[in-house]
Amino acid sequence: MKYAGVVLLCWGTVLHAAGPQLILHNAKIVTVDPTFSIQQAMAVEGNRIVAIGREGDILPLRTADTDVLDLGGRMVMPGLIDSHVHACDAAMTEFDHPIGDMESVRDVLDYFRTRAGVLEDGQWIVLEQVFITRLREQRYPTRAELDEAAPDNPCVFRTGPDASLNTSALQLSGIDRDFRITDGGPGYIEKDPQTGEPTGILRSCTRCIKSREPGRQPGEQDRCERLRTLLQDYSSVGITGICEGDASQGDLDLYGRLLERGELPVRVAAQYHVDTIGPVEDIEQSIRKVAEHPLRRGGPMLRVIGVKVYLDGGMLTGSAYMSRPWGVSTIYAIDDPNYRGVLFIPKDRLLPMVRTAGECGLQFTAHTVGDGAVQTLVGVYDELSRTMPIRDLRHCITHSNFMSPETVRKVGDLGVIPLVQPAWLYLDTRTLVRQFGYDRLRWFQPLRSLLDAGAVVAGGSDHMQKVGSLRSINPYDPFLGMWTTLTRRAKWYEGQLHPEESLTREQAIRLYTINCARAMFLDREVGSLEKGKLADFIVLDTDLLNCPVDAIRDAKVLRTYSDGRLVFKR
Repeated sequence: MKYAGVVLLCWGTVLHAAGPQLILHNAKIVTVDPTFSIQQAMAVEGNRIVAIGREGDILPLRTADTDVLDLGGRMVMPGLIDSHVHACDAAMTEFDHPIGDMESVRDVLDYFRTRAGVLEDGQWIVLEQVFITRLREQRYPTRAELDEAAPDNPCVFRTGPDASLNTSALQLSGIDRDFRITDGGPGYIEKDPQTGEPTGILRSCTRCIKSREPGRQPGEQDRCERLRTLLQDYSSVGITGICEGDASQGDLDLYGRLLERGELPVRVAAQYHVDTIGPVEDIEQSIRKVAEHPLRRGGPMLRVIGVKVYLDGGMLTGSAYMSRPWGVSTIYAIDDPNYRGVLFIPKDRLLPMVRTAGECGLQFTAHTVGDGAVQTLVGVYDELSRTMPIRDLRHCITHSNFMSPETVRKVGDLGVIPLVQPAWLYLDTRTLVRQFGYDRLRWFQPLRSLLDAGAVVAGGSDHMQKVGSLRSINPYDPFLGMWTTLTRRAKWYEGQLHPEESLTREQAIRLYTINCARAMFLDREVGSLEKGKLADFIVLDTDLLNCPVDAIRDAKVLRTYSDGRLVFKR
């Protein structure tokens, strides 16, 4: 099968005689074992590594049926793992129509104009996850601009829990000057201080929008095929494992179908989504149901490992919960000098949720961005650790962007795993420095400090839309992520963001291999190349340990092996 100009190989049954079916030699094999040793050759039998070491020890193991691959000194390393994706949703983004790249408010408004020309009057136009931090103007499109672009269609510019709406969308959603949120959930409607009318911006309450998506509706086969295409693209950048970071039963069904068909090229660990609106007792019951899910007993290709909730808003949208006020902002349309963002779950409600997960043996994680939210979650973990063991549960902090010296130290002490997306630093530093100033970002993605504190940090992308490792939202190219952790350099930004938090090359590689494997409870099986482990590995065109640093972001994968099978060849 061909995709994106390369050859992609689907899984098939591997039949071979006794002895290794594959030997790699004349290679630079970066094992990522405890000593980070470099080896010359490796033998694979079935789906496991049966030997690794010097050529003189490995080559004699070949049989008449062994495929012996001379790599000419190329670098081999463990398959890469993404600790946080939304692959099932991302695969469906452009099912109905393509969505171009957008770098300005004009690009956004042109999209609404184009869609208005295609759709009938009154049909909804919804554009999701085009973050204002990544637009040149660094602001939301206004209600008036959306009205002008598509006067006869309700328009929603949605970025996660926040959104900007035009007049028609507000009216159809019943949002006026008297509107109140009554479901007990978080958020509020911004209103003009002089007129009292909604400005069009919603904070942490996009659930109040009554939109209806026009266009083709996918069937189950459509979803399966598009997910398979996306996972093949993951293989093309060396990804052999992912954590589906907000899984539904429908998501698990899709992965299960691909696994049954022998078409799942990546290992999937799932954190099951749990709603947190309503009585705490009901939420605890939902967590207990996750613990009874059949995939809790799944294998290394597909398994439910824990639960996921949302603790605060986003830094890309102006709603992350901070320890200090955000500050008045034209970027985020914030006019309240005391505004600190939105905390969805107060500590007294969060504590029983985390306790219930621990009692059920489930990993717990929460979308946690602001330093106030990180402090809340780490405080709950710390409190529970005094009465119940939590280290072996490998609780996580999804995103953990803004931290403090205290939370960094506690994360190390407790064995909590931050799931971090370095590409956010690359894409969003320009806006964050303008909003908060350089000094306040001292503890933004403090990766070196976390590792120095003894923490395990797992790298990832939070991929949520589109196929394509660099055109996606957010980009899932692991080599861009590694390069960012080494340089702390960013798009449209001069200099480096606190280079004292830069990683070494060895640390950057561990961030996307063994550390992610630990977060997924797979570190005894994958994440390093050692005898007896599952054969997930990649061959690169670039020596990541010795090339010029800027060559890392352009590294290409030549071959990807998953479970001993060749799933991608360039």
